[in-house]
Amino acid sequence: MAEDYYQILGVDRTASPEDVKKAYRKLARQYHPDVNPGNKAAEEKFKRLGSAFEVLSDPKKRKLYDEFGPDAERIGFDEKKAEAYRAYKSAASSGGAGGIPYGAEGFDLGDLFSDLFGGRAGGAGGFGGADMFGRRGAASNGPERGEDLTARIQLTLAEAVSGTERTLSITRPGRCSACSGRGDSGRMGTCPTCGGTGRPRRASIFGGSGVCPNCQGTGKAMESCPQCGGAGIKDESTRLTVKIPAGVQTGSKVRLPGQGAAGPRGGPPGDLYIETDVAEHPLVRREADDLHIDLPVTVSEALLGADVRVPTFQGEVTVKVPPNSQSGRRMRLKGRGVPSLKGGAPGDLYLHLQVKVPEEATEEARAAAEALSRAYRGDVRRELTL
Repeated sequence: MAEDYYQILGVDRTASPEDVKKAYRKLARQYHPDVNPGNKAAEEKFKRLGSAFEVLSDPKKRKLYDEFGPDAERIGFDEKKAEAYRAYKSAASSGGAGGIPYGAEGFDLGDLFSDLFGGRAGGAGGFGGADMFGRRGAASNGPERGEDLTARIQLTLAEAVSGTERTLSITRPGRCSACSGRGDSGRMGTCPTCGGTGRPRRASIFGGSGVCPNCQGTGKAMESCPQCGGAGIKDESTRLTVKIPAGVQTGSKVRLPGQGAAGPRGGPPGDLYIETDVAEHPLVRREADDLHIDLPVTVSEALLGADVRVPTFQGEVTVKVPPNSQSGRRMRLKGRGVPSLKGGAPGDLYLHLQVKVPEEATEEARAAAEALSRAYRGDVRRELTL
């Protein structure tokens, strides 16, 4: 992983230009090759100090470094490329589809990818900033595990209670078939970082030239795969069949191991998580693993009692309405709720009685209602006080 320039100089990210200069001068005197003859570690430290100071002492370079980290250096602190990179990352992070977007007017990202994903000595290397899919991670020359991905599906309450199976069409970062995920073309070419000189494109304040960090001074590096730009990854479309267990609710996640994004440089893929969104039911309310239904009954069923048919997600059942039942009376059907995802007992189904009067007041209904009214004992609203 590329060292942070602020950490190399031992200053905060808010350090003033004067503080940066003081820190550099102090450390440069300490690690200068003339003070440490033959000390390779001190020599390497001195080179890193020079690189850090060159960037942090230049307002324009420092601004780009603060925004892009090591990627700013890889694109040569080119503002035009930086503008293109911003546009690309914005499109990638928002899930934009289609071809590679353009950054600055008329600027194609091919040159930008050459800098960011260009061949590294010994294979295609990683980088510390965001990759072509908008993800960030540590730089590495070896395989890395792919990112975990999340897809959302909407279920009916019946599907959530009973479980279901869905076939999904998804687009995900897959392994590039042209390079088998390595990121390189298999051919050596001119190092894109130093242009084949083997030297970094900047001079040390003390005149030291150093070596190119990409090709280690050889001037040669593996060419990037032309199909994936060196990332070893290309978007692919696939269809997956997913089994959704009974008992899920909104926010539940079903894990599909190895079905996530392909790993950079041939690494193993991540996992795919299917997040469920359960739609509200027009008649059934869910509270945890319990279900609630308003059960309409006639006046005579409530008064005299009756056996009534009730639909459940497991099939119809017959329930006995007790005589003299009032609206709002709650009846419990044990185990007729939602199965437990944790393997415990299922929830219950609660029936809330709702006494319904006839929709039309016929002469016969009026006579029955008048007779019924004489059965009430006192004012039914006598306890209704505020």
